This record gives sequence, C-alpha cells and structure tokens, in this order.
Amino acid sequence: MITTILTAIIDWIQNVITNMGPWGIALLMAIESCNIPLPSEAILPFAGYMVTKGAFSIHTAAIYGAIGCVLGSIPSYYIGYFGGRKFVEKYGKYFLVSRHDLEVADKWVEKYGDWSFFICRMLPVVRTFISLPAGILRAKKRFFFTFTFFGSLIWSYLLVYTGVKLGENTEALKHIWHKFDAIIIFICLLLGIIYIWHHFKNLKNS
Repeated sequence: MITTILTAIIDWIQNVITNMGPWGIALLMAIESCNIPLPSEAILPFAGYMVTKGAFSIHTAAIYGAIGCVLGSIPSYYIGYFGGRKFVEKYGKYFLVSRHDLEVADKWVEKYGDWSFFICRMLPVVRTFISLPAGILRAKKRFFFTFTFFGSLIWSYLLVYTGVKLGENTEALKHIWHKFDAIIIFICLLLGIIYIWHHFKNLKNS
C-alpha cells in the first residue's frame, strides 16, 4: 500500500514541476520545509532531469529550491517562536515533529550555535524540522533565514546535479531500464520509505 501511495506522490511531484516549472520546485520544497513528509530527495533529482530536457537551468532549479525552503521555514519558525518549547513538545506530533527530533536539533544548536542552521539544511531528515527549534530559541531572523537559504542552496545543487547526471546517461542506462522514469521512481520510493519510516517511528515513540 505504501508503495502505491508513494508512487502517486512521485507522479504528482513530476506533474507539478512539469506544469509549473521553477515555481513548482519552490512550492514542493516549501511544503517539505513545513514539516510535511515530502522529501526533497524525491523533488530535486526530477528537477535535474528536467534540466537535461531544457526546461530550465541547473542554477534556476537550485535557486528556486532554496527559495522554497526559506518560504516553507517561515510558518515553522513562527510556530516555535510564539508557541515555545512546551507547545511544540505537546503538539509537535501534529506538525510531524517528535521529542526525539527536538533533542537532535538541540544537540546541533548546542554544538554549532547559529551555524547549525546552515549545516542542518544540508542533512537529510533533520533539515525539515530545524525551523521549529530555531523559533523556540528565538534565533535572529536575519541569520536563520540567510543560513537557511545558503544551506538549502548547496543541498539543492547536490540533488539537482544528481538528477542531471542521471538524465545525461539515460541512453547508457536503457539496457537496464526501459524508461528513465523507472530510475527516478525507484530512487524516490526508496528514499521516501526511509524518510517516512524514520519520521513516524519517532512520532510513535513521543
């Protein structure tokens, strides 16, 4: 069942980017940054594939991905900012953020300070919920959103580039897979399952 759901999500992601272009990338990345389990690992490689089709440039795809991350981080930041830690600990599960997630974020912030917001934006899973702890800690907005943009930009370039390289080697891979879409779907399904399993495992234990 989960495979069917994730396949439908992948198809939807592809349709959004195909029809909306760069703004579709920004929209999907904003959704991910709002703590909704829509992994960027399923969004940006397809954007990279679209780069090879001439839909937009690699720089456009990466920049719009980073813009989407910033936009999606705004509501999460202010939920933490105005709600405080007790609110997030009590109601965080409704935003798909567990106590374990908060503890992980705390360790990063404790170790690296404001730079943690930059570093965490380049890490799987933790990147999606770092905005809530930033709000709780009332991190300075100019630092938080600047670090969010540049950390997300690097992450976006890496994943878009992965999609570009796969797209450039479509012909070489045809003897293994009949359709390039099968590669994208397989990768995204695998990463999506890992992402969602991790997220809901921690929520269950909260």
